[in-house]
Amino acid sequence: MSKLVEANEKIADAVVEGYKKIENGVVSGYKKIEKGAVDGFNKVTDKCVEKLFAKEGETVEEAKKRLSGEK
Repeated sequence: MSKLVEANEKIADAVVEGYKKIENGVVSGYKKIEKGAVDGFNKVTDKCVEKLFAKEGETVEEAKKRLSGEK
């Protein structure tokens, strides 16, 4: 193989490796943000159910089941 082809392959490998690192970082960051948003939403929802819909002595989970019609 010529030196030019070998150098080109090394550059291509480095570019692909760099792209994968960037991609993994972006996906990882997105997942952290998504988890934080979902956790925050669930905390707010639980507090609303607790304060507005739960009967006296009823847990949040019991109130959610009652409100959703589950048995």
